[in-house]
This record gives sequence, structure tokens and C-alpha cells, in this order.
Amino acid sequence: MTKIDPSRPGTVLPTPSHTVGPFYGYALPFPGGAEVAPVGHADTVTVHGHVYDGEGAPLPDALVEIWGPAPDGSMPTATGSMRRDPASGGFAGRNGLEFTGFGRIPTDADGHWVVRTLRPGARGVNAPYLAVCVFARGLLTHLFTRVYLPGDDAALAADPVLRQVAEDRRRTLIAVEQSPATYRFDIRLQGEDETVFLEFP
Repeated sequence: MTKIDPSRPGTVLPTPSHTVGPFYGYALPFPGGAEVAPVGHADTVTVHGHVYDGEGAPLPDALVEIWGPAPDGSMPTATGSMRRDPASGGFAGRNGLEFTGFGRIPTDADGHWVVRTLRPGARGVNAPYLAVCVFARGLLTHLFTRVYLPGDDAALAADPVLRQVAEDRRRTLIAVEQSPATYRFDIRLQGEDETVFLEFP
């Protein structure tokens, strides 16, 4: 058995950020990761789309994480996205009542993902949005972006992040309304219509 020595990189086991993949569909998803909205909540919205690589092919083993505020703009403080049963240690899942604002969704065999969450409210000068983190094969570091929901053109025009994005690229951050409370948001990692990704210091 090889001894793990952090001073010798060759002996350290790979972590998700070191592994090009496919990895994420195996180790990180959890049951109910896409069901963020409390059961029967009136402000539930469905956001879905595909993750595409630079050649336009769907990625069947990507992972999408979302975080979002409550409809009043407040940040959720409830825990419980990945609750464990204290007796057995097994996964207990969400309780269906509290809103944690966090979801983790693997793409399916067609590269499709879907999340049911609450319609995000505005926070400060920002238009309402869902924060998104994308993990996928070939990415040594995950990517960050946002999903803005259409409907309030004035808020979108005033949003400080959208105002820094070239006008012809802003649409890659705004979901398309397909029906009331259902939105499509495709994520393109490279190439034509590449999604705008954000850098954090």
C-alpha cells in the first residue's frame, strides 16, 4: 500500500478539482438534489436546459449547482439539503418544508438538467438571479455563471453585472420563458454562443 505524503504530489489521491472526469455523476449527486422548492409552494419555478461542450455535443456527466435567494430576496439560513438520519447515518433527504436555496443536479444521458426552486427575489441593486456552478469533464476548475429570469426589463438593464457584459452576450445569462413558471437555460462551455462565465478574486 502506498503511503500518502502531501509533500509528494504523486502519492496524494485525486479530488474532484483534480480529476478531469467523468467523475461528478458518481461522487457528488444526492437524492432530491433538484427539488429545492418546498412541496406545493406557490412561488415554485422550474429551470432546465442542457450542458454542451465546445463542439455542441451534450455532456451526460456534468453537474450543475444552483444557489438562490427566497422570493423576498432574503438569503436562506435553513440547513438540510443533505440531511442524515441520526440513528442510521443514512441519507434522509430534504424535509419538504424548508427552503435551503441550494440544489445539485447531474445531467442525464442527453446532457439535460432540471431544478425546481423558488423564484428568486431581488437583492440590493441586482436583478433577481440564481447563482450557478458548473462541473464537467475537462474542467480542472469549475465555472461560475448566473441565471437571470426574464420579465423585468428595467431591473435587468440596471443590473451591475449585466451592464459589464457586452450587449450581444447578455442573452447567454438570461433564461427563456417557455410557459408560466418554466424557463430554459442552456449552458455552453465553449464555442458559438458560449455562456458568459464569471471570475471571482
